[in-house]
Amino acid sequence: MSDFYDVEQNTDAWFDLRAGLLTSSNLATVMANDGKAFGPPAKRLAIDIAIEQITGRRKSGASYSNAHMERGHIEEPIARQLYEESAFCTVTNGGIYIDGFMGGSPDGRVGTNGLIEIKSAIPGIHFERVRKGGIDATYKWQCAGNMKIAGADWIDFISYCADYPDPDSRLYVYRAYAVEYASEYATIDRRVTEFKTLVEQTKTEILGATYWHANRTAQI
Repeated sequence: MSDFYDVEQNTDAWFDLRAGLLTSSNLATVMANDGKAFGPPAKRLAIDIAIEQITGRRKSGASYSNAHMERGHIEEPIARQLYEESAFCTVTNGGIYIDGFMGGSPDGRVGTNGLIEIKSAIPGIHFERVRKGGIDATYKWQCAGNMKIAGADWIDFISYCADYPDPDSRLYVYRAYAVEYASEYATIDRRVTEFKTLVEQTKTEILGATYWHANRTAQI
């Protein structure tokens, strides 16, 4: 059973709560190459999480942002409002759910059993999402993880493109239901257990290692 913290996302309190956790936003990194050894990105993530667990604080640079992320922060409220108007609902704060080693921060909650995940997109990406349908594969595991951690019945994946020429097509919504994700949930449980072991091994190595640098003075 997860615990829910009704904190505003991207605040210091929110970043502090995420420290030392595998969050759903990073789940795709862990799920990559499933069935094989973890690759370099997952190993680097394990180091970051291990250090956060050892120190008890978030890593430096955890609140890093770039132009794409900033665009998303600006456009997310617009997309949320359009979604509320089209779905005739009210979206409440997504906060953060924590279930042991894992944490999930959906972009919003709908009622008691629904979640939303909003992704701002440039026209080309938005076009492909609409054309292919479903959840953008890049965010499949994030959405599945959020549903699983929150114990939600469904999640609406929302793509929003402010530059799309047809106003009626600027918002794309696809609803995924938890009952359809039994296989993905089982895969998450197995892979995350393996990753947690990697984090523990990394912590042991960090705490047990001796790092040194020797300066030698040339003998003349």
